[in-house]
Amino acid sequence: MHRPDLVASDVDGTLLDPTERVTDRTAGVISRVLADGIPFVLVSGRPPRWIPRVAQAAGLTGYAVCANGASVYDIGADEVLHVRDLTSLQLQDVVRAVEHVLPDIKVAAERTVVGSHQPEPFATEPGFRNPWGNPNGETDSPDLAPRAEVVGKPATKLLVRNPGMTSAQMADVMENVLGDMDLEITYSSNSGLIEISASGVTKASGLEWVCRELGVDAERVVAFGDMPNDVPMLGWAGHGVAMANAHEALLAIADEVTAPNSEDGVAQVLERWF
Repeated sequence: MHRPDLVASDVDGTLLDPTERVTDRTAGVISRVLADGIPFVLVSGRPPRWIPRVAQAAGLTGYAVCANGASVYDIGADEVLHVRDLTSLQLQDVVRAVEHVLPDIKVAAERTVVGSHQPEPFATEPGFRNPWGNPNGETDSPDLAPRAEVVGKPATKLLVRNPGMTSAQMADVMENVLGDMDLEITYSSNSGLIEISASGVTKASGLEWVCRELGVDAERVVAFGDMPNDVPMLGWAGHGVAMANAHEALLAIADEVTAPNSEDGVAQVLERWF
């Protein structure tokens, strides 16, 4: 690939090292990308409120695709520009169907609205725990509510947790149970957490929205990722790069495999051009 016109990178397991830091080497190459006028877009399963700390460490103020493509966040303006929701009826139907076959699940809902003010960003039923510690962000506590209230409002992403299973095992079950509902079912950790979005919402769809805004064609994009929720993005981009630590689903479809996130794999590829 010739020098890209846009760089897109997943965050956890890809841009961040295993201690969740942006290393000096990676920060340096990002700085050179930006100095050459090339947009660097974060594309993550994280909600907008989890982006600023990473963006600050990486020196980024542009776009971030969040919640696996369900929202687009302007980092510098601290404003959500675009949202795709699941309706409350869809949320209720999903949970009702899944709890029949997986009765031990706990659920949570990411809620994002267009604009700067996010009044109820995250709701969880008691007992929900995700693999990353505090589920509501850096310091806040989640809004605890009965399950009926968690699924009673539109959400950008439904999270379904069952610590007694791997995410891959859960995905197999849920694909069978929810196969006729036309939803996006994926995961970004193998620790028993499934992420469900509206039909057509993927990291590729969110990145495509950003690229239309910036006038960048897909074939001029280089994208990096490590987990199954990155598969659509790597397939859409002109050059899809999987980390050496990536899930086998990415290794199977990537145009290239770089070094792991513990060895600055993103920086190693970008240093060809910047």
